[in-house]
Amino acid sequence: MQQKLADTERRCAVLAAQASGQGSAGARAGDTFISRLLDIVAELYLQEQYRCEKGVMSSVNVRNCIRFYQTAEELNATTLMNYCGEIIASHWDDLRKEDFSTMNAPLLYKMIKSKTEFPLHKAIKVEREDVVFLFLIEMDSQLPGKLNELDNSGDLALDLALSRKLESIATTLVNNKADVDMVDQSGWSLLHKAIQRGDEFASTFLVRHSAQVNAATVGAVETPLHLVCSFSPKKHSGEVMGGVARIAEALLKTGANPNMQNSKGRTPLHEAVLSGNEAVFNQLLLCKQLDLELKDHEGSTPLWLALQYITVTSDPNVNPFEDDAPVVENGTSFDENSFAAQLIKRGSNPDAPDIASGNCLLQRAAGANNEAAALFLATHGAKVNHVNKWGETPLHTACRSGLAGLTAELLQQGANPNLQTQKALPSDGQGVSLQSASVDRRTSVKLDLFPTHQSSFLVLFSANALHATNNLQIIPDFSLKDSMDQTVLGLALWTGMHNIAAQLLGSGASINDTMSNGQTLLHMAIQRQDSKSALFLLEHQADINVRTQEGETALQLAISNQLPLVVDAICTRGADMSVVDERGHPPLWLALENGLEDIASTLVRHGCDATSWSSGPSGCQQTLLHRAVDENNEVTACFLIRSGCDVNSPRRPGPNGEGDEEARDGQSPLHLAASWGLEEVVQCLLEFGANVNTQDAEGRAPIHVAISNQHNVIIQLLISHPDIRLNVRDRQGMTPFACAMTHKNNKAAEAILKREPGAAEQVDNKGRNFLHVAVQNSDIESVLFLISVQANVNSRVQDSAKQTPLHLAVQAGSEIIVRNLLLAGAKVNELTKHRQTALHLAAQQDLATICSVLLENGVDFSAVDENGNNALHLAVMQGRLNNVRALLTESNIDAEAFNLRGQSPMHVLGQYGKENAAAIFELFLECMPEYPLDKPDNEGNTVLLLAYMKGNANLCRAIVRSGARMGLNNHQGINIFNYQVATKQLLFRLLDMLSKEPPWCDGSNCYECAAKFGVTTRKHHCRHCGRLLCHKCSIKEIPIIKFDLNRPVRVCDICFDVLTLGGVSC
Repeated sequence: MQQKLADTERRCAVLAAQASGQGSAGARAGDTFISRLLDIVAELYLQEQYRCEKGVMSSVNVRNCIRFYQTAEELNATTLMNYCGEIIASHWDDLRKEDFSTMNAPLLYKMIKSKTEFPLHKAIKVEREDVVFLFLIEMDSQLPGKLNELDNSGDLALDLALSRKLESIATTLVNNKADVDMVDQSGWSLLHKAIQRGDEFASTFLVRHSAQVNAATVGAVETPLHLVCSFSPKKHSGEVMGGVARIAEALLKTGANPNMQNSKGRTPLHEAVLSGNEAVFNQLLLCKQLDLELKDHEGSTPLWLALQYITVTSDPNVNPFEDDAPVVENGTSFDENSFAAQLIKRGSNPDAPDIASGNCLLQRAAGANNEAAALFLATHGAKVNHVNKWGETPLHTACRSGLAGLTAELLQQGANPNLQTQKALPSDGQGVSLQSASVDRRTSVKLDLFPTHQSSFLVLFSANALHATNNLQIIPDFSLKDSMDQTVLGLALWTGMHNIAAQLLGSGASINDTMSNGQTLLHMAIQRQDSKSALFLLEHQADINVRTQEGETALQLAISNQLPLVVDAICTRGADMSVVDERGHPPLWLALENGLEDIASTLVRHGCDATSWSSGPSGCQQTLLHRAVDENNEVTACFLIRSGCDVNSPRRPGPNGEGDEEARDGQSPLHLAASWGLEEVVQCLLEFGANVNTQDAEGRAPIHVAISNQHNVIIQLLISHPDIRLNVRDRQGMTPFACAMTHKNNKAAEAILKREPGAAEQVDNKGRNFLHVAVQNSDIESVLFLISVQANVNSRVQDSAKQTPLHLAVQAGSEIIVRNLLLAGAKVNELTKHRQTALHLAAQQDLATICSVLLENGVDFSAVDENGNNALHLAVMQGRLNNVRALLTESNIDAEAFNLRGQSPMHVLGQYGKENAAAIFELFLECMPEYPLDKPDNEGNTVLLLAYMKGNANLCRAIVRSGARMGLNNHQGINIFNYQVATKQLLFRLLDMLSKEPPWCDGSNCYECAAKFGVTTRKHHCRHCGRLLCHKCSIKEIPIIKFDLNRPVRVCDICFDVLTLGGVSC
């Protein structure tokens, strides 16, 4: 034991000396010391191994866990090995290749297999070729499949080896049949990925080992050559660019196709030009099979792309035709070493026309405003007269784009400035302005006429005038027209280049050329509302009298397009201002119709006739003022009035008498304005001296018209005029006051009365004043108004009837008017020419209320008319039951008074009784129970006889029931028994209805045979009807049971028949 201890101390001292001698080795030296120490302990003191393992575990970390794991595995220190294994598992992806450098191959392979699904990939990552061999030996039966697997990161084992420049491992893999063309998940091959990262080693290795050099990526369809060409010197170092060039050389030598196109249609040559990869570009040009004319999907050849890098500096204000013009300075890429120059030298087509549009490269460059590129092409063999599908040449495009330098160069190269486009240019994608998009047959000169292209035009103009110096140059023709019949002069005007237009006129361009539609440049300028161009043409003596095909003059067009300055200029040059358009409108009306007062003022200032008679409705003649008023155009009408037009003349018939009512109504403008309610026009007419009293064909003054149409403001304006005559009558005899009352315009009437106090008493052709008319019309408002202005309420109508307003009110049946007249002082007892009071008139109509009103106001109810009738006579005569009741109950009228015929109201009832006569009779008896029913009139007729003669059965029955004597004769000896009627039925019914014995009649003759009574002829009575009879006429006897006469008594023959047979049977 002592010997072992001494040996241990010696070995530890040596180990410590070695550890201290390593100095800066640091942690690594310490790890080695501990590991060796652990070996010594394990060798000498097996029983202390576990404790030593536990002590060492505190020193294990990520960096030394591999070494301790290896030591633990060698010493079979299970506890330490498991602990280190856990750390390795937790930090497997953090371990570096250096961490595995000391581990033997079998142990490392065993560890890798236990920690990862792809041991081959991990072995390559830690750069352990010996582990790779162990993998190949173990997986021999599964080769080459295992060599072409993708790990979880999508990496191939061969790609990992190449990216780390592990040529030996890569060669081993290839020798074991690893696929050099294997693609990753994105479809990229090993060669694509190597080129993308600029890895010359990997790329050349793969090319040497027969990788496919024309394989294309998925989606972008890019070959390795595309990727090589896309490297740009602006983004990569010279070293990388050199490596890329060598890769390109290797690809081309092994058969890479330089003409393959990617998803954008680009070849490697396109990509080389775009990236500026000159070295690869030069290598591509050396390929015999290179196709220089292939186009990408945008239609661009490599030459077109190369042209985008050409620059040129020049002053656009310098005329290149001048002898001392500076020479164009070329940019750095404009020499013979430029891509473009090399491509043309190699045989690239400088025209390369586009299939869709036919545009050549020269046109495309000019259209894109790339003057430098266009100049390069023009001087390197491009066709200067190439025509695209629209017939446009490069000169057209250069002029349209305003490229003065290119224009000059093209002319010198023999471009024809007189070629015209064949059809309209498109409006999109070609740089064509909207102004010219739909126009064809244009020359390059016309396309030059845009505000920003004047320099190009000056080049063309100068070439025409000064620089026809060689046989190639063609002189421009300024008289050619495009499809719109536009000359270069017109286009110069429309583009605002009036200085050029002046030069063109000086060179002989025609100012009055007309288009196919008959329009001159002046017409067009006006229609475009281009005042500046129109004034320019007028200043240069354009013809102002030429008309369009529609017959419009320049003046009419200028007015329609609202160009006051142009109108003034045309009028100054003596234009005819009386010319009418197709609707018959003169220029002044055209301006006013559109609300252009400034233009209208200009016309008037230049002497335009403001009256202007023209054709009106139905062919009559009218002025502009008539028309303006008729159209309710107050602004226009007032303008004409202020401009001195005729303000009084009415419309008149046409030259041949044309015109309907309007031509002969005699209405002045003031009449029309009053009719339409045009207040401003009326005021303006009055201010400018219009005749306020003029009368139309109906005799109406403007005040009549205004009142008829209820235009109160106009009425006040007219009434307040100092010269108005308010007694003017129209053909119906109506004054303004009468008109106001007719239309119930009390305000107007009151205003008239203030000016003309006696106006209310004026009478019409029937002798009625306004109160009479208002009462007759039951116009309570007018009545109240007239009463309020102190109209005479007792004035009589100036006719034969001589009635007062109260009489008229009663006849009209208006209670309220009657009351108001009485309140206003109307005399209640005024008589008509028939000596009737208002009560007489009311009694004849069903106006019980008015009767009551009159009685309340003290009317003389006992007054009689010329026939001696009082109001009760007339009420009964007309059958007015309510009136009779009012008279009998509300007054002490004499109900028994006799008229001149000796008839009381009861006689009148019998003679004139209506359907309600019985009710009136009952009313009489109700008011006067003792009314003398048997009292005769002047002819001896009783009320019963009169009623029987009229056949009024109801009244007869009522009278008989009241106990009237039945058999009384009148002075002609007629009674109800002998009166000749068609049937005696009524008589029989009257007799049959007798319920008591009637009073006996008396006389000197028999009522039946007219025999005179004397000594020999005694008087007898019929006990049934009470008639006075002789013996012979009353010989029959019969009991009258209904009279309680039970023994036979004398009766007449008629009563005998009634009593025996019955009234109905008889």
